[in-house]
Amino acid sequence: MTPNTLRRWRHALPVIAAVLTACGCGGGTATAAPASTPAAATTWKLVWSDEFDGAAGTVPKAANWNYDLGNAENSGWGNHELQYYTSNARNAQHDGNGMLVITAEKASNPGPCWNGKPCDYTSARIHSNGKASFTYGKVEARMKLPAGAGIWPAFWALGTDLATAGWPKSGEIDIMEFVGKTPNTVYGTLHGPGYSGAQGINKPFDMGAPVSAEFHTYTIIKRPNEIIWQVDGKEYHRLTPAMLPAGGTWVFEKPFFVILNLAVGGDWPGAPDAATAFPAQMQVDWVRIYQEN
Repeated sequence: MTPNTLRRWRHALPVIAAVLTACGCGGGTATAAPASTPAAATTWKLVWSDEFDGAAGTVPKAANWNYDLGNAENSGWGNHELQYYTSNARNAQHDGNGMLVITAEKASNPGPCWNGKPCDYTSARIHSNGKASFTYGKVEARMKLPAGAGIWPAFWALGTDLATAGWPKSGEIDIMEFVGKTPNTVYGTLHGPGYSGAQGINKPFDMGAPVSAEFHTYTIIKRPNEIIWQVDGKEYHRLTPAMLPAGGTWVFEKPFFVILNLAVGGDWPGAPDAATAFPAQMQVDWVRIYQEN
């Protein structure tokens, strides 16, 4: 998912065992090669998190999150979306049981949509710009997603230089996107100069069952010149600069901030239908950023 096309750590190198060939000198007894030293296991140090342990009904912590607001003011978020983003607790609040709940609901004239008409829905989009960022490491969230036609939840990241570089030079990492019309599948996508919007480098992950049925953990590992996507610890997508299309520019060796949002409608998911249930809720157990040791 993109700011104006809204919606989208280097993997450990294989261990190379240094095999020393036994050498027989002057017909003497061969000397055995010394045992190789095993590579240290990758470990992760938690450097930032939000466990969403606020009191029931309270909004996301201001120390961690900002809001993006509106719809028409931001050209429908570049995707002809149908929700009006607010900072109202009805759209983003703690449930008192360790969850942040982002809610999209039907509304009567909450604000103008891109088409000049009142938006039909409200929802929330929060981000950590200026409050938490990462350059390398592991970034993940445990979430349970809503289902239904026209539903578009996302967990993603943008370069902290967005205001100066613009999009897509800022870079965008879609850690997880889900659209209700493909109920068993989530997507990981990379956007940058020469591969943005519909040309973003995308890979689906088919869970073999409805995504919305239970909680899942969505992860990226970001290392120099490499980004890896995982679902529940299983890798399904990996990109490096060498894998970009001709003319594409790798713009990911810099800090990024994280975003959580629940969109309704838009060019990719299409509009909700009569079977789409509202309010639709995106439950977020936690968001965590780790440093690799």
